[in-house]
Amino acid sequence: MPLLGGVEVSLAEEEIRKVREILGREPNAVEAGMIDVMWSEHCSYKSSKIVLKQLPKEGERVVVGPGYDAGVVDIGGGYVAVFKIESHNHPSALDPYNGAATGIGGIVRDILCMGARPIALLDSLRFGPLKSSHSKWLLRYVVKGIGDYGNCIGIPTVAGEIEFDESFERNCLVNVVCVGVARRDEIVLARADRPGDLVLLVGGATGRDGIHGVTFASRSLTENSEEDRPAVQVGDPFTKKLLIEATLEAIKTGFIRGLKDLGGGGLTCASSEMAYKGRRGMEIDVSKVHLRETGMTPFEIMLSESQERMLFIVDPAGIDKVTAIMDKYELQWSIIGRVIEEEEIVVKANGEIVARLPTKILADPPTINREAKKPAYLDELLKIEPPPMPSDLSLTLMNLLSSENIASKEWVYRQYDHEVGIRSVVKCGDGDAAVLRILGEDKGIAVASDCNSKHCYLDPYHGGAGAVAEACRNIVSVGAEPVAIVDCLNFGNPEKPEIFWQFKMAVQGIADMCRALSIPCVGGNVSFYNDDEVTGKAVKPSPVVVSLGVVEPLSSIVTMPFKEPGDEVLIVGETFRELGGSEYYYTIHGIEGGKPPIVRFEQERKTLEFVLEAARRGLLKAAHDCSKGGIAVSLAVMSIKSGLGADVDVAAIPAEEMRLDELLFSESHSRFIISTSNEMAEECFKLARKHHVTLSSIGRVKDDGIFLLRFKGEKSLLCKVDDIIEAWKKGFERRMGWG
Repeated sequence: MPLLGGVEVSLAEEEIRKVREILGREPNAVEAGMIDVMWSEHCSYKSSKIVLKQLPKEGERVVVGPGYDAGVVDIGGGYVAVFKIESHNHPSALDPYNGAATGIGGIVRDILCMGARPIALLDSLRFGPLKSSHSKWLLRYVVKGIGDYGNCIGIPTVAGEIEFDESFERNCLVNVVCVGVARRDEIVLARADRPGDLVLLVGGATGRDGIHGVTFASRSLTENSEEDRPAVQVGDPFTKKLLIEATLEAIKTGFIRGLKDLGGGGLTCASSEMAYKGRRGMEIDVSKVHLRETGMTPFEIMLSESQERMLFIVDPAGIDKVTAIMDKYELQWSIIGRVIEEEEIVVKANGEIVARLPTKILADPPTINREAKKPAYLDELLKIEPPPMPSDLSLTLMNLLSSENIASKEWVYRQYDHEVGIRSVVKCGDGDAAVLRILGEDKGIAVASDCNSKHCYLDPYHGGAGAVAEACRNIVSVGAEPVAIVDCLNFGNPEKPEIFWQFKMAVQGIADMCRALSIPCVGGNVSFYNDDEVTGKAVKPSPVVVSLGVVEPLSSIVTMPFKEPGDEVLIVGETFRELGGSEYYYTIHGIEGGKPPIVRFEQERKTLEFVLEAARRGLLKAAHDCSKGGIAVSLAVMSIKSGLGADVDVAAIPAEEMRLDELLFSESHSRFIISTSNEMAEECFKLARKHHVTLSSIGRVKDDGIFLLRFKGEKSLLCKVDDIIEAWKKGFERRMGWG
């Protein structure tokens, strides 16, 4: 590794020359370490910042957009929802328990430092196939880390998704989401703009754990990555619970002028970003920082990423009142500095200046224009001929329902307390999105996360757009209006033109879909270098999208299960012959290629508007979007969740010409399965015509214990409801080796 200021850094030689040019001198060791972490990909977004500018960030509900620790949207009645997604991929690949747990700890602090109470967690996870013992080990301990931490701090994990694919064997993806609620007038920003204000460090003591965590996260895994294990932080959920309550109480004093969590980059990142946002500077005395280990140097203190720490900017007139609150909760605190007029970070130790840097060099590093090149593999994969149709479609459905990507993940969410906090209205597995009530109000917020990595691999543009579309469909399925998204963009090494092309195309797809739906992106995260130098394999592009919606009143909520025998089953939208990246191709035929689904932007918007209005008017009894596994799987899951059967005429499904298996398992966008009473069916058709949406009646809910799909009078697929329940409920556990 190259040297700067006499220490090893992860910067390129060109970047080192740029540092010396900006400073006009050689930095010392402490300064070099501070620049190294802030110029890392994880902190600086140097490869992605230019591309991300195209995302729409404004909207009538947006209170705080990208650039702060979390996005804030107005949900009415004086309330705001605060939400953010972050990755903790590299730490989880080495130490799945602590990597996942500290991912939860970090995302909770992102919500807390905006002045909001965290009320819910979501997790979006990706692992290698479960035939691998390594993948099983990662899965077990990632889930345990999320569950243990979330359960200890009393925040429910209410939703998420898991995908399995060979590309995630070495590089698992652990994306975590937190949602919070606050009064609009209580929002706090991470900025320091008043000289003389005091800098207060609160929470866990600073130790040597997590040093260089962000630089570790900004390079590919190698055969020597195990040596980076000390870069993985260790969480303390019990301290976090105290920190949550103390922080919210301190905000109510009115003396907190700025607030930021100490996550990636530690004290260096928090101090420089707050000062830069306020166009001021900060003076830090590291000899005042409360430490967990003796003999720590200024270099280590400024770079440590020890968990459970918050940095407060406090009005001097209220410092005694604020520190008294910290004492009440038995939290350690230190007054470590002050805000200054000059736009620089000055670090002192025992009266001597050990670092002096302009805030701009730390918080606004130069960007890099990366080369983008379409991968050569795509043309060949897209040309793959369709496989022969299976002779037994009933068996095919059973195999899909028991596959690791579709089977019930109840084993996972049973380890999470998903009801603590009395806010959960729609619980895990009951709907396409979780719904949480706003206490004291007849309204709720719905949240869902989505991404189809296989689709993105074959077409990152439509894969990115499709992630937004599916996340919004899931929100609408429960009767909520999507109002904003955040995203977590997981890709391989951006220095490789083919990887950067995937990234650019996915972001463009996300941006275009957001514009088509008039939905802003209010924040997010980029995780690069999710590849393995040993095998040369990168993860499939995985732009995870989290959509947040508002449902009002709560009586308009719709859930997934069929409700009553005799209800009419309808399908919204059309089906196309686009099975590339489908679970059917992957699970049944072992095929990775083919033509993937494209997003028809205008049709997606009309479909969402139709289903939302139908839900609000009370026309729907059940709703479920069509995604993984296609129509057959969507219908089967609605039957499984209710225990009721169905009799469906497949020939009534609007579709272009295709084979029966393609019709059943295509994963085309803009489709929902809905059920309604006989009396309400005609109203649904009238509403569909108003919105220019294709709607067809395809069958009935039955109580005969049979799941039947007919085609031109023939029984094409017939299963007992008990059998599909067994396949879906036991498939995942059997693959884990427990069934």
